[in-house]
Amino acid sequence: MAKLSLFERRRRRVRTALKSRAGGKPRLSIHRTGKHIYAQVIDDAQGRTLAAASTLGGEGSGANVDAARRVGSDVAAAAKQAGVTTVVFDRGGFLFHGRVKALADAAREGGLEF
Repeated sequence: MAKLSLFERRRRRVRTALKSRAGGKPRLSIHRTGKHIYAQVIDDAQGRTLAAASTLGGEGSGANVDAARRVGSDVAAAAKQAGVTTVVFDRGGFLFHGRVKALADAAREGGLEF
């Protein structure tokens, strides 16, 4: 097996910890790139995406905290429309600060509990 990057090791560690305490709740998964940020609410039991939001196709750049806040509120609204109110937060291998934290805070303000 090839040596894993620090990012990949951190992502696996976070995902493993989430599986043990998820209790059947959907997972709010985050992916961040230099230009965009993406969020999905995923039901792992069925393997389906229940709600999603991203900065693709939106106005302005996705590489700032304001865009991350927008995505957080959008994914919270889409999740509530799909009937989801409680999730577990999967930050992947990303550190919880900056855009990831802004997205999480906006999702909480939008009504998601985690």
